[in-house]
Formats: sequence, C-alpha cells, structure tokens
Amino acid sequence: MSTYVYGIIRASHPSLAKDLDGIGDPPRPVRVLRQGELAAIVSDAPDQLRPKRRDLLAHQRVLAEAGAGGVVLPMRFASASPDDDTVTEVLAERAEHFLERLRALDGTAEYNVKANHDEEAVIRLIMTDHHDIRSLAEANREAGGGTQEDRIRLGEMIAAAVQEREAADARLLHQALEPLAEAVSAGPQSSGWLANFSFLVEGGSAERFLAAVDAFRREHLHLELRVNGPLPPYSFVDTPSSRQVDGGTAEAFGAAAAQPDG
Repeated sequence: MSTYVYGIIRASHPSLAKDLDGIGDPPRPVRVLRQGELAAIVSDAPDQLRPKRRDLLAHQRVLAEAGAGGVVLPMRFASASPDDDTVTEVLAERAEHFLERLRALDGTAEYNVKANHDEEAVIRLIMTDHHDIRSLAEANREAGGGTQEDRIRLGEMIAAAVQEREAADARLLHQALEPLAEAVSAGPQSSGWLANFSFLVEGGSAERFLAAVDAFRREHLHLELRVNGPLPPYSFVDTPSSRQVDGGTAEAFGAAAAQPDG
C-alpha cells in the first residue's frame, strides 16, 4: 500500500493527537515518519484517490491540527509515495531545502485573493472612459441598433477594453497588497477570475493585510474580491530555484494537480 503525505515538519514538532484520522473511507490513521531533523505526516493511501470533498477536508484538517503546534510544509492534495522508505529517502535527500523552507515559513500563512469584474459596473466605466466606444454605442442606438457591422465593431471594441481593464486591475491589486506580504505567487488563471494571487503574510501583519483588501474593495466598486485564508502556505513550499533544479516538493512525492481551496 502506498503512503499518503500531508506535510513535512521538524522532528521536534509537538506530537499530534493519537486519534487523528486522515483521508479515506474508512479514514486512515495519521502517523509520523522521522528522518534526522525532519518528519513527514503520513497515512496509508487509499487504492483509488479522487478529490472528493470528504478527503479534501480531511487533508486540510490534518494540516490544521499540525499547524497548531508549529510550522508545517503542506503538501498538495494527492501527494503520495510508493512506501514509507521512499518518503524518508526524500526527506534525507532534500533535508537542506526542507529545513530552509521551514525556517522561512515559520509564523506565516497564505491568503489567496481572487478578483473578477462586476460586468455592469465595468461596462459603465468603459463607456465613461472611452469616448469612441460611447459615441459608437450612441450612434447605434439612434439608428435603431445600427448595422450588423457596427454592432460587431462595438462588441469587439468593448471586449478589447474589458481585457485591457482586467490586466490593469490585476496590476493594481498586486501593487496594493504586495507591500504587506513576505512573498506573492501568481496562481493559474481560471474562468471568471481576472486575478488569482497568493500572498505569504506574517502572522502579525494579517489584520493589516485584510484591512488593505477591504480598502481596495471599497475603492474599486467594479471589482468583486474573494479572500481565502489563513491557509497553510501551499504556494510557497518551493522556491523558484528549487523547482528548476530538482523539481517541486509535492512532485517529489507524486502530487496530483489539486489543492484544497475552500
């Protein structure tokens, strides 16, 4: 049976609850594998692992329990190795990197911020800011809708302006919040979101960071923001150099491309 990996901790990390259960149906008991100064939080892996809500929540619950006792390097959902020996081999091979990341992430949390447009509000802004679009729209209205060619041209102009506004708003969001974070990671673009950023925030700065998000929301009423956090620092387990040199931490354990996101 393969070994499922939740996260990496220092070997001196406080003990986890003895009755802590992980993923699976029935849930697999969680245990700790130690190797030198490091340890991995693991359980047996189910034969078939899919991103079901029950297992996603179990993954998060184990990390939350471990995080209450100190810094954890969280693995993405579905990180698994062939067996326990492979896990301890990875800990030994990458010990220097893991210890550096544990030091760097101690006392921090990840906040994910996504943004999209309120469609009606952004169209109003575009009409206000773009005289040529406003003029063509008014001309089409006066002409009973305008020719098909004019309607197509208006749609193309509006689409281009929206795309330009999306890029500008993403930059503004990044610029507003970056000074309050230790690091920023741009997440994958997903349908419906013009910006997807993860911010690494030191614990003492969390309140100030969230206040800045609220201030940005009030100043940009055409934007809808979604904040998820505090989270384990999934996006900051690896540095760019470590990913380039020897692959990502999650990939070393065979992670699937899935991450708990609330």
